[in-house]
Amino acid sequence: MTEPAKSCTGAAPCGGEPVTRGFPEPGAAGAAADRRIAVVVITHQRRNELLLALSRLRELPEQPHVVVVDNGSTDGTAEAVRAEHPWAELIASPENLGAVGRNVGVARLDTRYVAFCDDDTWWDPGSLRTAADVLDTHPRLAVVTARILVEPGGVEDPIVAELRDSPVVGADWLPGPALGSFLAGASVLRRQAFTEVGGFCARLWLGGEEELMAGDLAAAGWELCYLPELTVHHQASTARDPHRRRADGIRNTLWTTWLRRPLRPALRRTLHLLRTVPRDRVTARGLHAAVLGLPWVLRERRVLPPHAEARFAALEHAQRSSTARRYVS
Repeated sequence: MTEPAKSCTGAAPCGGEPVTRGFPEPGAAGAAADRRIAVVVITHQRRNELLLALSRLRELPEQPHVVVVDNGSTDGTAEAVRAEHPWAELIASPENLGAVGRNVGVARLDTRYVAFCDDDTWWDPGSLRTAADVLDTHPRLAVVTARILVEPGGVEDPIVAELRDSPVVGADWLPGPALGSFLAGASVLRRQAFTEVGGFCARLWLGGEEELMAGDLAAAGWELCYLPELTVHHQASTARDPHRRRADGIRNTLWTTWLRRPLRPALRRTLHLLRTVPRDRVTARGLHAAVLGLPWVLRERRVLPPHAEARFAALEHAQRSSTARRYVS
């Protein structure tokens, strides 16, 4: 196994110290709780959706320990969690940490595995236990990603077909198709692997932050796979800024590409992105931010070893033809 690369460095660390302390009592199921796995939920300005998500987590047969990281909400989210869900561990950040909120949540855990859950997603009963069983069986497996059903209606998300038909070649012992990246809100991770690569990169903030970590996991000898036995439901919140998400997604794709890909593949992906993104102010904002970050990107550039780069190379055709990975808002 190669020396693990940290996802990035920067003015703000990829990890972080919790803002509040205090450990609540475990779930009501007591001895029935699965102590192998915990859940980290990040949220921002979605009080009612978060409260519903916590109610669903509370009902899971695994009774996981749940850490909620409130990313600087001003809508009374933290107060509502304390009042209505005192069983959940709350970390109330004074600022919006983006994906790094997950790092803060994971830092509070000592479980073997951590499931991420967004405030507009929920796990099927039994999925977390199944994930823990699979990860127990395969010690070099770092990430298992679930089937995603879009609600209301329970229709498979278009990305599921791409996960199921992944062209990535992984170890022959994998229990499902090998993946080159993953979707955090629909995945269970091995905590050791997550911390080994430094968690999510603070510079990327939020939006496609998983790709950089996936590359570093592969470089360190870890495997990722899709596991259809796991199910996550997603009812997309209307409380979001789609333009910011698109701008940040464009920026992060370019930063990740130039941080880890060899020269020719990096040029190829950059040119494809420039040809296919909408020609508007949102795109211009994302490209401008990407250019401003070039000094640190080039300073911290570490090209993936061949076995890890092969995973990204295998995804190039799927990325070009995907209908589920478009930069629109």
